[in-house]
Amino acid sequence: MGASDRDYWRTNSAQSGFSLRQSKWSATTWIIGLCIAVFVIDGFLPRQWVVVASTTVPGLPDEVKRLINEGKLKTTAELPAESPSQYQSVVKPVSVELINGGFSVVATNTWQSMPYLQKWLYFSTSTALYSVIPGIGVSGLQVWRFIGFQFCHAGLWHLVFNMMALYFFGPIVERYLGAKRYCAFYLICGIAGALFYLILNFAGFMVSEGTNGRVAVPGLLSNDPDLPLIGASAGVFGIIIAAAHLMPNAQVLLFFVIPIRLKTLAYGLVAIALASVILKFSNAGGEAAHIGGAIAGWYFIQRPERLRNFFDFLGRVDPTSTFHASKKLQPTRPSRGASPSNAEVDRILDKVRASGLASLNESERRALRDATDIRSES
Repeated sequence: MGASDRDYWRTNSAQSGFSLRQSKWSATTWIIGLCIAVFVIDGFLPRQWVVVASTTVPGLPDEVKRLINEGKLKTTAELPAESPSQYQSVVKPVSVELINGGFSVVATNTWQSMPYLQKWLYFSTSTALYSVIPGIGVSGLQVWRFIGFQFCHAGLWHLVFNMMALYFFGPIVERYLGAKRYCAFYLICGIAGALFYLILNFAGFMVSEGTNGRVAVPGLLSNDPDLPLIGASAGVFGIIIAAAHLMPNAQVLLFFVIPIRLKTLAYGLVAIALASVILKFSNAGGEAAHIGGAIAGWYFIQRPERLRNFFDFLGRVDPTSTFHASKKLQPTRPSRGASPSNAEVDRILDKVRASGLASLNESERRALRDATDIRSES
């Protein structure tokens, strides 16, 4: 067991270096608050139409498809005249202008009504990579959506269940990791969920396109790459897996009635997600994101040191950046020898626990001070 794994050595979440360390809110509370704020604000903003699927008409020659995708054939999409606040989705034709001056329908676009903020934050394969939607244009490389979709929800119950899971299991993981690493953990699990969905959807789409839909590989998602993905559940799955790793035998109430071990609940949810993806249930895309988040949660809860510098890319904007803090402190920090090893710190801490601080000699006291200074700076 390393020094950083000991309860009496770890600091609590309020002292973990989180940039909002003076706040009475925990990191879990901030995440819940942001999700609720996005949902509430979107309720007051006008809804928008967004294309979530585009289907070419049967029998359209491959050469025509290629020219459309390359933008060499100008296509015109019929925009919905319906109000997005009154209709959930509508299907409208996409036309191409012929040489003789006429028009021919080459595709149909499915328009979905979507809240204003959600329109700019949802994740999809096409927005993450590259796609051409007939009559709309090119989209791709919108990297902010890897994080933005984690704070959007499709409806009240979608929000409620995710926030309840965060409320009950988030503090377990936050106390272990500290607020800053916990935020990195949540975001990374969400990003991993989006990446896992992206891989399965892209592979499934390529197989379907290459075989004209004749081949369907179990586990691959052949849904339209424009289909939106939203929700905090990828990050939540990572948190549940992490909580199950930390407290596997903790008793939780399934449906608030049935007592069950936390470890059993966590891996049962992952098994359901796997079955949903393999058998292509209606929410297979969302379940794929759950699996990706769970894998990341399992990996990083066992390697928390790899979360330490996640926010350093912010540079000076992040006041807790290890790199910039060390640069700022370097001129005035007194010089000291090589930092003590984890084994040496473990030995000293065991001695303190057995005999108290008074039992330490000057060399051991100095080693413990150096280790404490190094930890506080990181």
